[in-house]
Amino acid sequence: MWTRFIDLITSLKLTIVCLAAAMALIFAGTLAQVHFDIHDVQERYFQSWLVWWPADTHGFRMPIFPGGHLIGAVLLINLVAAHARRFRWNRQKLGIHLTHAGLIIMLAGGLFTDLFAVESHMRLVGGDTKNYSTDQRLMELVVIDTTDPETDQVTAIPEAHLRSSRPIDHPSLPFTLVVKNFYPNSRLQVLSQAGPNVHPIANQGPGAQIAVQSVPRASAPDERDVESAAVEIIPRKKDDSGGQRETLGTWLVSDALGAPQTFSYGGRNWLIALRQARYYKPYSVTLQKFTHDRYAGTDIPKNFSSKITLIDPERSVNRDVLIYMNHPLRYRGETFYQAGFDKNDQATILQVVHNPTFIAPYVACIVVALGLLTQFGSHLIGFSRRRRTAMA
Repeated sequence: MWTRFIDLITSLKLTIVCLAAAMALIFAGTLAQVHFDIHDVQERYFQSWLVWWPADTHGFRMPIFPGGHLIGAVLLINLVAAHARRFRWNRQKLGIHLTHAGLIIMLAGGLFTDLFAVESHMRLVGGDTKNYSTDQRLMELVVIDTTDPETDQVTAIPEAHLRSSRPIDHPSLPFTLVVKNFYPNSRLQVLSQAGPNVHPIANQGPGAQIAVQSVPRASAPDERDVESAAVEIIPRKKDDSGGQRETLGTWLVSDALGAPQTFSYGGRNWLIALRQARYYKPYSVTLQKFTHDRYAGTDIPKNFSSKITLIDPERSVNRDVLIYMNHPLRYRGETFYQAGFDKNDQATILQVVHNPTFIAPYVACIVVALGLLTQFGSHLIGFSRRRRTAMA
């Protein structure tokens, strides 16, 4: 049994099957971009272990094809196992060993990049200072204690917890949050415009006058989902009679609402809102100047750059940095790219990438190049020697 398993994971047939499956997956993912957003296609086909049908996250689903992570992982195991099984140290095969090692590093680096890399954005207007970036694909529910005039205590609850029906008990909160409804994409309307038979899903705050309608997920490149949820706030403490205190009501939180909603409990002031997930940094970035140059007589961008000030008290860093196309800022394991700007040229948009394996492709290319040079160089030297011997 063990011998058959070893034969399977080291066989060339498994390699061919994985390559064929990868080609089919790429073809299917390319066609799917006609109906879905490119980020959704990446998550469903290339950044998943299995491809599920139907694509909708609600209701019954079944796996129909291996995803990009599974194909890449099996191909990586196949390559490592085959090389380890057939490895025999020989100076003449040094180039082949180096080439295989480079391919292994490349596959492993690509897999770990998909699993652990995080992309976010930082939007800055002239003079703005921020110590966080936001994720445009993920949301979070935040409950903020604003009682202290100098410091806000922020409790952030990831989007994944909102999708489940389990109550949310956080040690920093004196109440329990119960998600009554969650909408991956929604449309908000004032009750007077929604129709006579439509009822609000909230009974507190502005949400009591708003109707929420579930709509299909956004698929166009210029569209984005508007997530909404109805959250009931239930105090944990019980009254003197032993019964549970009355609920603080159900609140509508949505990406479409402009400002956080306020309420009071336990002698403290609170804010509740649904916003894009934030990744806080131990340093801050200040935009000094944004420059956008165009080709004369056209609106075609010629160059756009951001001059920022990087301040890190922990490392005593305070310096100016110019970020422009193909010249990013790399600091503390993160890379800042000049990604875009607002139409009025008043704000810059920096893409922040945290990729712990960003060096893997460079190492892989160097190792593969050394392996090819060694392999072909040794054959060239041997051929030259045989030719000189024959001529002599």
